[in-house]
Amino acid sequence: MKLKKLTALLLAGIMTLSLAACGGGSGESSSGDSPESKGDSASESTADTSGAESSGELSGKLTVWTLAADLEQFADKFKEENPGVEMEVVVIAPDDYPTKVETALLGGDSSVDIIVGEPKMLQSMYEAELFANLDDFGAQDYEGKIVDYVWQVGKDNEGIQRAISYQITPIGFFYRRDIADKVFGYSDPESVGKLFADYDTIIETGKTLKDAGYRVFASDGETQHFKGQSSWVVDGALNVDQQRYDFMDLATELYQQDLTAYATQWTAPWYQAMSGPVPILNAEIQGGVWDTDENGDPLLNVWDEENFNANVENYSSETAEVFAFGLPAWGVLTLRDNVGETAGSWGVCSGPSYGYDGGTYIGISDLSENKELAWEFVKFCTLNEEVADWWIEASEGDTVSLLSALEKHAEDENETYGGQKLYKFWLEQAEGINLSNVTEYDKAIDAAWTNAVTAVKTGEKTKEDAIAGFYDEVAATYPDLEINR
Repeated sequence: MKLKKLTALLLAGIMTLSLAACGGGSGESSSGDSPESKGDSASESTADTSGAESSGELSGKLTVWTLAADLEQFADKFKEENPGVEMEVVVIAPDDYPTKVETALLGGDSSVDIIVGEPKMLQSMYEAELFANLDDFGAQDYEGKIVDYVWQVGKDNEGIQRAISYQITPIGFFYRRDIADKVFGYSDPESVGKLFADYDTIIETGKTLKDAGYRVFASDGETQHFKGQSSWVVDGALNVDQQRYDFMDLATELYQQDLTAYATQWTAPWYQAMSGPVPILNAEIQGGVWDTDENGDPLLNVWDEENFNANVENYSSETAEVFAFGLPAWGVLTLRDNVGETAGSWGVCSGPSYGYDGGTYIGISDLSENKELAWEFVKFCTLNEEVADWWIEASEGDTVSLLSALEKHAEDENETYGGQKLYKFWLEQAEGINLSNVTEYDKAIDAAWTNAVTAVKTGEKTKEDAIAGFYDEVAATYPDLEINR
């Protein structure tokens, strides 16, 4: 029975969900959120609705399970426009989402109509047949209306449309225009993008900035999205190309040469680095002995802003301003809410490779008894231009996936980012995304490689030992793969 597949497939998702809940939204919603999920919440109300492109009045009840609070706003909008539909939206903490979906389906729960997933979860969910076939409702008729990579991510391995996202999440570097002008003499996105053209150039850019009293990134983690798009598996064999090794060298140099501020994503200093100088906890400090309390916990807690501010001076008196952050399109909202007086001094440019991260993909539970009504909601959220226009305004800058809306807003200027036309920029970046190299092995192999990179940069292991350990881990995880060391 298909439900028996769930335990093995979904438990892995708990450990691999991204810290950001993955989408876009107003204020601190799912689009660039830190991992500060509040647990589960539900909102229920009754109102008449008439779904996007429907010919008559709709009625019934829809239950939505989501890890992105955005869908609460979409549900409210849906109810405003269409009478007769009762909506219940349950927002589940991202780390808990796979388990709750699994538990419900193992119990045969048919009350859930709308389910969602992040890209890192979707293949497991497709294989478990959690999502209904959207082609049964005519989804294929809309191909070409959504940014292509998003449409493709929503397909299973057999090419069946299972989910659609209302947003795109291509990657880029968010940089300080004022620092660029001072150090390099220019600040336009095209010129600054050349400072990040390849790994060697990034190191040289980092050295130049350090000599001028700045740091190129908050941490080497800002480069994690720019590892390249090569396939981890080719013809049944593990494929570790030269770019993977080059990326390991990049992360190691950034870390060991003190070219960053060592402010890990989502920590207190990471947010602080968006608005001004931040204390530098360099490699020597990172590898040193930290004072602990009576419970053995470090006295300096980088995840607690109050604690960090009170104790950091005991560890470092050196500060610097950070030049750039590497984030997907939802970073527009994250920085907007944290840049403070530096608002207007930011820009966004391309990096050394294309890619994407996150995004909320909406589909219909295969057990739903209200699939026709659920399809109206999916269309409403993803394929309705008026709704896309509304979401751009309501979210204060999320980047939608509907091509007609992106084209309409291509000339919109974002004042936080120096008047840059960000919708046009993100669409250009999305067009460079290559999904042909995506495999079912990517999640686990990428995590193993990240562990190897961390071990090398921190000096825990030699490069040779870390790579050997990586091969061992992949071989143990996927004994069916050919491993050529």
